[in-house]
Amino acid sequence: MNLISKYNVQAPRYTSYPTVPYWENNLNEEKWIEHLKNSFIKYNHEGISLYIHLPFCESLCTYCACNTRITVNHKVEVPYIETLLKEWQLYLKQFNEKPLIKEIHLGGGTPTFFSADNLQYLLSSILKTVNIANDYDFSFEGHPSNTTKEHLKLLFDLGFKRVSFGIQDFNEKVQYTINRYQTFEEIKTVIDNAREVGYTSINFDLVYGLPYQTISTINDTITQIISLKPERIAFYSYAHVPWLKPGQRKYSEKDLPTDIYKRNLYEIGKQLFVAANYSDIGMDHFALPNDSLFEGFKKGSLHRNFMGYTTNTTKLLIGLGCSSISDTWDAFAQNIKTVEEYQNKVNEGFFPIFKGHVLTKEDLTIRQHILDLMCKHQTLIDSNFEEAKEKFLEFINDGLIELVVNKIVIKETGKMFLRNICLAYDKRYWAKIPLGNVFSTTA
Repeated sequence: MNLISKYNVQAPRYTSYPTVPYWENNLNEEKWIEHLKNSFIKYNHEGISLYIHLPFCESLCTYCACNTRITVNHKVEVPYIETLLKEWQLYLKQFNEKPLIKEIHLGGGTPTFFSADNLQYLLSSILKTVNIANDYDFSFEGHPSNTTKEHLKLLFDLGFKRVSFGIQDFNEKVQYTINRYQTFEEIKTVIDNAREVGYTSINFDLVYGLPYQTISTINDTITQIISLKPERIAFYSYAHVPWLKPGQRKYSEKDLPTDIYKRNLYEIGKQLFVAANYSDIGMDHFALPNDSLFEGFKKGSLHRNFMGYTTNTTKLLIGLGCSSISDTWDAFAQNIKTVEEYQNKVNEGFFPIFKGHVLTKEDLTIRQHILDLMCKHQTLIDSNFEEAKEKFLEFINDGLIELVVNKIVIKETGKMFLRNICLAYDKRYWAKIPLGNVFSTTA
């Protein structure tokens, strides 16, 4: 059987374990504060991460599965920022010393929906309450069409050295279908501006498997992308989840490439990246040798959390803003998803969490296995392997993994099936296999 067809199943992207659908919702505000305080005492000296969700976009990109609010009313900026700062104060009240910040990431939505002045107010208000680690890493997501030189300069002056731009595809028919418009010239201009300001790491997000994409269009897009030499490229598989994101109903499954054709799109892209000296980090990520993502992968120091791959391992992640998820290492908490409900809860003086999960000892063990597979492409063999031995033997027979002394090691051919390999460890999934549509497929 063709391996792509065989392993094209619904599976998580494993930015956490347990994954959100399997959380037990056994966390109230009192218990969350207890885990938060304990985690801060344990891990603040190592540095903590801060994710800030800025949900607003002026138009809906139909392919997008993120939590967004579509509006052209920029009067929403200041009230939302004031709520973020109030939420941050709720966290500061629980800490016994100044937080040591190792990472900040602005995600969305479109962070550059906010004016440069408003972003400065938000970030400077937070930064004056913290200490910053020597090896800090600040990054943000920008839209090529509205990221101004003022945005770039202001954020750079606040310590941001890395920026990520969503490109997706240059083909006009694809752009029309996904409602995402930007020209090569626009992107080149914003990249030239970023490099002139001093940014040392630029990431492009591309998506394969979009409606009407062909080998020709993907080849043209990637050839143009490579000419700009971004330090990192995230080449994501399109997740068709119209039951979660109704905007994707602008097109149907018949407009999407077949599983086999979609995998061909990925392979064409990968060949072009590798030929241009990008290394395959795994899970759709590629990096040039001078980028910290590649250096972290070679050193075995990559980490993965709700922000995706990071080059700093932090055990405490605080998420601010609607839908953000916080992680104390032994507990997860997610904020309310709608802007108004989130703001109301914070303004009443409460943490705006609406669900969470306290990790068991077994959860923590499996979490580490999945992290090691995702970040190092190997993990130690223990009793959890024995419980899933039949699945791992199948991976061995299909040439995806090998056993080396006391380790599972993912082979080059296994990288594209990384989610499937991690799935073998996912006891909560196998104890309650999802009925219906929960995750995107792996192909």
